[in-house]
Amino acid sequence: MRKISLIGIGAGDPDHLTLQAAKAIGRTDVFFLLDKGEIKASMIDLRERIIRGYSKPTRRMVSLPDPDRDRTPADYEGTVVDWRHRRALAIEEMLVEHLREDETGSFLVWGDPTLYDSSIAILDEILARGEISFEYEVIPGISSVSALAAKHRTPLNRVGRPYEVTTGRRLAQGWPDGVDDVVVMLDAQQAFTSYPEAEIFWGAYVGTPDEILRSGRVADVGDEIVAARTEARERHGWIMDTYLLRRPPA
Repeated sequence: MRKISLIGIGAGDPDHLTLQAAKAIGRTDVFFLLDKGEIKASMIDLRERIIRGYSKPTRRMVSLPDPDRDRTPADYEGTVVDWRHRRALAIEEMLVEHLREDETGSFLVWGDPTLYDSSIAILDEILARGEISFEYEVIPGISSVSALAAKHRTPLNRVGRPYEVTTGRRLAQGWPDGVDDVVVMLDAQQAFTSYPEAEIFWGAYVGTPDEILRSGRVADVGDEIVAARTEARERHGWIMDTYLLRRPPA
């Protein structure tokens, strides 16, 4: 039976790799890499460094172009469903061609595979189609959320209070009910600017040599974050940022 590992590799620092992840990398026969193009070559480079450092000499690496998708669609959910489907078909073809019945294949996943990542849903879709059979495991990694809080030396929640992880798209529709601490991912529109009195703990490329950190009242540091984010995106061609937004006590 084919086996597949979804391995969380952390937010960008090679030292984020857990012992469980290192062991899984060591028993992998084939690594599957999704190539997002030259502007994100550093993402592939990190994966290849990790593979070289922990894998067995006989391992193989197979890459394929990641399907494109509209980043500003009118129908967000429909666009994501279509993109996941095209991704599933491409990965299924790759597994059929390159993973033998008695082998283990692995995908190295940024952060943690259970947090804002499509890998689990894609493997489930492939299994549901029935064209190929395999077992798979999910190995947790240090998420960008945990890495961000650690870098700012702040807890994610306050005593006796919950926090929520959401997206910029949802935050732009209003502050979530019942929480005063909100972790925001995927915020292309910089929705935090609508909350000038909130305290923000922001980070981009956390754990990498390009790491940028800012914190303070949004009214004081919001413009600086917007400028830093814009400059970094232009320089790298992409940006991976997260922030904790904390509403002041009533």
